Amino acid sequence: MLKAALIQQSNSSDLHLNRMKLVAGITKCATDGAELIVLQELHESLYFCQNEEPGNFDLAEQIPGPTTEFYSNLCEKLHIVLVTSVFEKRAAGLYHNTAVVFEKDGSIAGTYRKMHIPDDPNYYEKFYFAPGDLGFVPIQTSLGKLGVLVCWDQWYPEAARLMALAGAQILIYPTAIGWTSNDVESERKRQLDAWITIQRGHAIANGIPVICVNRTGHEKDYSANTQGIEFWGHSFVAGPQGEIITEAPQEADSCMMVEIDLNHSENVRRWWPFLRDRRIDAYQEINKRYLD
Repeated sequence: MLKAALIQQSNSSDLHLNRMKLVAGITKCATDGAELIVLQELHESLYFCQNEEPGNFDLAEQIPGPTTEFYSNLCEKLHIVLVTSVFEKRAAGLYHNTAVVFEKDGSIAGTYRKMHIPDDPNYYEKFYFAPGDLGFVPIQTSLGKLGVLVCWDQWYPEAARLMALAGAQILIYPTAIGWTSNDVESERKRQLDAWITIQRGHAIANGIPVICVNRTGHEKDYSANTQGIEFWGHSFVAGPQGEIITEAPQEADSCMMVEIDLNHSENVRRWWPFLRDRRIDAYQEINKRYLD
C-alpha cells in the first residue's frame, strides 16, 4: 500500500503564511506516515492569473531556486516524496507553470511543465505561461512512476492516456479551479460533477488511480473586473475503476491521508484490458485539430 496525503488549503497574499501552513500540513502528514504528499497548483501565492498584471511575474523564480531549495531540504528532513507547483522563470520573458517532484533524499526527481494553458475570464494563464515542452513523461521515484499533470491538463484524455502508455502507475493533478460570481447553483453543480467525472474516467480508461488536489476559499480579483473565484475544494482520490476512495470538503483546509493499492491496477487491467484492445491502426487522425 502507498501511503499518500493530499493538502488542500486556502491562501492569502502573505506568502510566508501560506508556506508555513503548508509546512505544518506536510510535517503532520509525514509524522502520520505519509510517503507521498501532493500539494495544490501554485500553492505559494494567491492564484494571480485572474488578471493580466506584469508585476505578477516577480513571483516567478528559476528551477533550481529558493523555493525548490526550501522543499528539497524539507523532503530530506522528513524523508518523503513531494509533488510541488512552481511559477518557473526559465529566462527573461519565458515562464512556465511547472510541477516539481522531490525524492526522499531531497533531490529533484523530475519536473513537468503544464501543457494545456487556459485563457478564460478569471483564468488568464496564457498571459503568464508558455506551453510545456517536456512532453507527457512520468517521473520515476522510489515510490513508482508518477504521471504528474497540472489542472487544465485534467480535461484532456490524450494527456492521461500518454502518461499511462509511458508507464505511469498513478495520475496526479495539482489544481486551482472554482466558481465565478455569476455561476448559479445549478451550473456550479454541473461544473463540479463534470470535473470529478472526467478524472474518474481517466482512472477507468487507463486502469490506474488518480490524485487531484484543489485549493479552497475565496480569492479576490484585484482588477475588480469580477468578484473573484470561489475555489471549490473537493480534492479527491479515485481508484483504477473510478471509485472515490476519499474526498475533501468544499470550504475547509484539509490534510487527507489515504492508502492506495497500486498493485490493484494489475487486476483491473486484466479484467478490463483496454490497452490491449486499442485500435492503434485506426487512430491516425487523432492528432488533427478537427476533421472537416
